[in-house]
Amino acid sequence: MFDVNYIAVLVAAVSSFILGGLWYSPVLFGKAWMRESGFDETQAGHPGKVFGFAFVFSVIAAFCFASLVGQNPSLMMAIHYALIVGIGFVAMSFGINYQFSNKSFLLLAIDGGYHLGQFLLFALVYAYWPA
Repeated sequence: MFDVNYIAVLVAAVSSFILGGLWYSPVLFGKAWMRESGFDETQAGHPGKVFGFAFVFSVIAAFCFASLVGQNPSLMMAIHYALIVGIGFVAMSFGINYQFSNKSFLLLAIDGGYHLGQFLLFALVYAYWPA
């Protein structure tokens, strides 16, 4: 039905999941993200549910991006689409919501930056995945 490589989709999803773990860890932007978003660790959901749904959402995003770029895209084409999707669609959609909810530009940069990185990773996986 869709012209995608399902193994590449899973690899792309895992790569973005790993990026998210690092991106939102105290090593990188975790402390700033918690402060800017008003996140209270004592009210966090069950880790299994949170990480499980996050992975499912990563798989869906990876699948949709694979459907967009097709199998074996050129690196430049895949990066081009990653920039359009990551910045133009995802980050700007967050920007609209964050303006109306009075969230900071720093939070937009953190969340938008993660998703830009996510789609750039997808681009690398799909461009370099063996035919």
